[in-house]
Amino acid sequence: MNIVLLGPPGAGKGTQGERIARELEIPKLATGDVLREAVRQGTPQGLEAKRYMDKGDLVPDSVILGIMKEALCRPDAARGVVLDGVVRTVPQAEGLARVLAELGRKLDVVLVFDVDEEELVRRLSARTVCENCQTPYTGRAPGSTCEKCGGKLVRRKDDEPDAIRTRMRAYRDQTSPVIEWYRARARDAALRGQSAARIVTVDAIGAVDEVTARVLTALGK
Repeated sequence: MNIVLLGPPGAGKGTQGERIARELEIPKLATGDVLREAVRQGTPQGLEAKRYMDKGDLVPDSVILGIMKEALCRPDAARGVVLDGVVRTVPQAEGLARVLAELGRKLDVVLVFDVDEEELVRRLSARTVCENCQTPYTGRAPGSTCEKCGGKLVRRKDDEPDAIRTRMRAYRDQTSPVIEWYRARARDAALRGQSAARIVTVDAIGAVDEVTARVLTALGK
């Protein structure tokens, strides 16, 4: 099963993506992780990405998708993947569709995590991260010690309430068209009697276990 995760910052995509991957026994591929691994391993696409990163430029979608294609070809991804952060814009959705088609694969589910803005402000403004390893914590004050590496916890500037609302506006502007793009593809496929990715919206408010149960139910597990 190939699954794309969509949802605003703080919706729990990372946590739930890991749980989904374990339950389905497939890997979770997060854009940042896959990019860093390709750079570390010195793959051709990774070296191309590093050239942009060394100049302080954004890595183009074409390079990111090339790296993702390499990851999708790994043996452990043969049964499916959970894709986190791979699709944020319509061009990225179109690019992923091309990559999957080239590999003879298809997208099965677009999983949308739904959380209202005030809940996200509450969650993210209570979040700190380790300045060394970037491990996130909720409810731990800045200056506390990271349990993973011993580094100091800090609050990122983009986790301040005003910054969170700005990020939410950017998410809505970019991702609402992506969801509609997938819905349009599903409608077109239905008219032709073909299958397309299911768009599933999950209420992401509540305890982590509760949200996981909703997700697995939505996936038919």
